Order: sequence, then structure tokens, then C-alpha cells
Amino acid sequence: MTRGVDVLVVGAGPAGLAAAARLAAGGAGRVEVLDREQCAGGVPRHCAHGGYGTWLRPLTGPGYARLLVDAALRTGAVVRTAVSVLDWAGPPHGPLALATVGRGGPETVEARAVILATGARERPRAARLVPGTRPAGVYTTGELQQAVHLYGQRIGTRAVIVGAEGVSYSAADTVRAAGAGVVAMVTESDRARTTRLRAQDARLRRRVPQLTGTAVVELLGHGRLSGVRVRHRDGRTAVLACDTVVFTGDFVPENELARRGGLTLAAETSRPGVFAAGGLLHPGQSAADAARAGARVAVTVQRFLNDACRPAPEANLAVPSRLSADTPMP
Repeated sequence: MTRGVDVLVVGAGPAGLAAAARLAAGGAGRVEVLDREQCAGGVPRHCAHGGYGTWLRPLTGPGYARLLVDAALRTGAVVRTAVSVLDWAGPPHGPLALATVGRGGPETVEARAVILATGARERPRAARLVPGTRPAGVYTTGELQQAVHLYGQRIGTRAVIVGAEGVSYSAADTVRAAGAGVVAMVTESDRARTTRLRAQDARLRRRVPQLTGTAVVELLGHGRLSGVRVRHRDGRTAVLACDTVVFTGDFVPENELARRGGLTLAAETSRPGVFAAGGLLHPGQSAADAARAGARVAVTVQRFLNDACRPAPEANLAVPSRLSADTPMP
């Protein structure tokens, strides 16, 4: 089955939803957003902590996600979840089309313009080449937040946080919300990569040790994590006893679809009519920055659609529709 839309947005996170809302409100035609998750909203929907919204209207992550979804729906955009985009359909230089599969089965969707807003993810333990066994209790921040806030799962009681970025402190908040304690935050950097106030609050008020210039070099335990081996910059090693470890930060773009299309990524990609925004271009950026990037790319997409509808200069030339032997020649 093949059907058409005017703008197809891949990814219902902050960038994709903001772009869809802007385009639908601007009269871009049928704007449709696809997302493989069961619910729209992207990463914020399982970030139960605050820090979203504005000073006048502070929101939690789920509240911010609902705000974005409602804005897109209110302008007339269609948001479809539990739909996976598999690959590009058709020849590379043909009409823009994507092969998808969802609850109703496989489908090909053609569009005048496509926005890739597939976001980014954290590198898991395997991609960071941390050796050791494969025990339970190993998470990335996203996995931890989904387990705790979406599914209400129990984690361990003593956690080590790998990283000292803003997302690392959010992971520590999630660990505490699950009733566990934070043994230490471990980073290879010389200092925490967050605001001084936040770092001091974690170290002084919450009494979380921060080990800078230190790397996790091995996971220990069988069945369940029992500890992590760390190495300090001077070569000394130690074992931190814990039953949970959370690998945070170190974001990489979800660029599989772009790679399969052979695209050079930018706000306007190397293929006419295909655009990109959000974490796909800037992995690890905040939800607010991603939403602003989505709104900006929507302006570029609207300009592209308007140019595509504008007749070529040759269309204004008047030519006779009928010739005969009596028609004078110039």
C-alpha cells in the first residue's frame, strides 16, 4: 500500500514535534509524524525530574512531552506511534518515499519533504569497550529512566554513575527516586561537566563522591553486578562495591536511516527535500534546544515547499497551441 503526505517527519521527539506544529500551523498541507515508540514525546516523557519548560512555567519531562504533543495535534499534524521506518523506497533520485511497518502492516509513504528527527542515544557498555562479565544491573541513562519511570521496575541498592555531565546528575536523581544510593560518580575528565551549583549540591548536600581522572575498566560479578574496577590517572586501581552501574553521556546520533540513504547530514541534507534537526545533528543537546532547532528547520522546509509550487519562468511564455500553413513564421 502506498499513500502520500506533504511533509513526513521521522521521530516524535522535541525536534520532530516542534517542526510538525510549525509546518501544520503554517499551512504546509498534510503533516505526519512517525515514531517507533508506543507514545510520542521522545526522551522527556521518561524523565520524571524537573528542569523543563520555563522559569515562569516549570515542567517535568513528561509534562513537557505532553505540551509538545498537544501543540502538534492542535495545529492539525497527524502523530502515528508504533510505526517503524525501515528504509528508503524507490530509486535514490526518484520521489521521496519511505518503507514503514506498523500495526496495520507494511506501507510506503511518499512525501514532498521529509524531516529526519531521529535523535541520539548513549553508547552502551559494549560500545565503550569495558571488559568483564555480563551481569544484570548495567544500564544507560535512558534504560534506567524507562525502567524506573515507565515500567516501575526495581533496580539495585548501590549504584555507580559513569560520567559527570548534566545527564549524569539526572541519572543520579533517578537512582535516588528508585530508593537506591549513589556510591560515586566516576569521570575521566578533570572536573564535572555541569554547572558548579549542581556539582556542589551533589557533592556536599547529597554526599555523592566524585572521582575525577578515573575510568571504569572492568565489571565484576556473575548473575548480578557485584562491583566495578576503576583506574585512576596515576595507575592506581580500586574496586567500588555496587550492584548497579549507569553509563551516561557519550551520545551518538541515530543516523541509520541517513546512512542507508547515503545522505550528508545538515539542516538541509545532500538530497533535495530531505532535512534534519535535533539530536541527529547535535547529539546530547537539550530538549529545549532540539525543539528550537525543529522550529527553525520548519521555516526552511516551508520555503522549499513554496519554491516547489512556484512555476518556472518558462511557464510564463505564451506559445501558440495550434499551427497551420498560414501561421506566419518569425
